[in-house]
Amino acid sequence: MDITKVPFGSFKGDPVTKYVLTNDNGVQASVLDFAGLLQSLKVPTKDGGKADMVLTSENLDEFTNNGFCTNRLIGRVAGRIADGEVQINGHDYKLEQNEGKNTLHGGTNGFYNHIWHVDKTATTADSASITLSLTLSEQDDTFPATIHVTATYTLDNDDNLSLKFGATSDGDTLFNPTNHTYWNLSDASAKTVDGLTLQVNSKHHLAVDDGKIPTGEMIENAGTPFDFSKPTLLGDALKQMASTKENGFDDIWVVEPSLTEPVATLEDKQSGRKMELYSDRNALIMYTMNSDDSAVYNHGEVHPHLGIAMEAQTLSDAPHHPEFGDITLKANEEKNYTIKWHVEY
Repeated sequence: MDITKVPFGSFKGDPVTKYVLTNDNGVQASVLDFAGLLQSLKVPTKDGGKADMVLTSENLDEFTNNGFCTNRLIGRVAGRIADGEVQINGHDYKLEQNEGKNTLHGGTNGFYNHIWHVDKTATTADSASITLSLTLSEQDDTFPATIHVTATYTLDNDDNLSLKFGATSDGDTLFNPTNHTYWNLSDASAKTVDGLTLQVNSKHHLAVDDGKIPTGEMIENAGTPFDFSKPTLLGDALKQMASTKENGFDDIWVVEPSLTEPVATLEDKQSGRKMELYSDRNALIMYTMNSDDSAVYNHGEVHPHLGIAMEAQTLSDAPHHPEFGDITLKANEEKNYTIKWHVEY
């Protein structure tokens, strides 16, 4: 196990550092202190090289020059909050509305827009880890109270990469973070995720309005393009979504939380690469990069459906739908959430 660090440009005049975690099998996870960003997840290839399983760039500007939150940590609350309004223990709060009238991904000054403090790095015989932390006040991001968040990435010799979030607050607030990494397991020559197969442990997805805010209704996946109960070619599912406004998925699946059974499995049959995702929360938001915006990149390449974001979290807009789950973080309480990825190659 090994950890190295190298300079990785600057953000708003402050230096950014990349930390490269390498296990004994040659798997490498690279994490930036900027936004806790998973810059790279490389695995060995059969010809002795390396393949990246996530969309990546060696240029920090290519991560920051678009609105896609590429590979960053997201919070305090991932996803959308309707009208930027919440009530916590009888108190009403107005949040920044940064997507029309709604709050998206914690607002413009959320987790993804800061350089985090590196609390520690550590190696053992079987793992390498990095712990980052961030403190935000109400003046920083408009959410009530001051929150202190930690995020620990750990790579082990079983080819698991885990991300454990922790948070405490000096007052009642909200906490529903995620990781916004875009995946594509195909060879670099593949232009889309069409050739990947996806399986999701889900029977329902959420109905949403035109602003992608959940209505509260749960729709059965069976018989729809949202049905990934068996391994399904993403290209086939995306063809069925071609006539939609989004030209792809930007949607919320209700999943069975588990850290022992995969919530989702993404696989590239051609290369033999596979990623299993585990989560202790009940939602998986998937976005298939439906835009051809020139700011969407992978080493400078630009294509719709170039990658798929798989965001594990509690169901979106939970403050307005108590049945979705409780994302309240009470004063002096500690909450922890875990996301884990297992890779095969």
